Amino acid sequence: QVQIVESGGGSVQPGGSLRLSCAASGTIFTMNTMGWYRQAPGKEREFLADINSGGSTTYGDSVKGRFTISRDNAKNTIYLRMKNLKPEDTAVYYCKLYGLNFWGNGTLVTVST
Repeated sequence: QVQIVESGGGSVQPGGSLRLSCAASGTIFTMNTMGWYRQAPGKEREFLADINSGGSTTYGDSVKGRFTISRDNAKNTIYLRMKNLKPEDTAVYYCKLYGLNFWGNGTLVTVST
């Protein structure tokens, strides 16, 4: 049974940083492209970044230069390092396993003073 669990969300002030984690189990993690998305209230889900089995990455325009995706195959985990956070980054952040089109339940990030 495939499971994806996101963690690391929370509240942070503008300009701050967070690192999100996404742990996968029940699948061949190393062969799968994984990605991060987010959904703010009243908005559609937005692509942020993904990373393939070889470590190649792609980023959405809204987060280029501020967010960094990485993976640790030994831990079956991907990460999203976020810096210089802005109030408009407030959203629920989701992890996606591309091969099975499988989503985690999300972790909430709130950026406010």
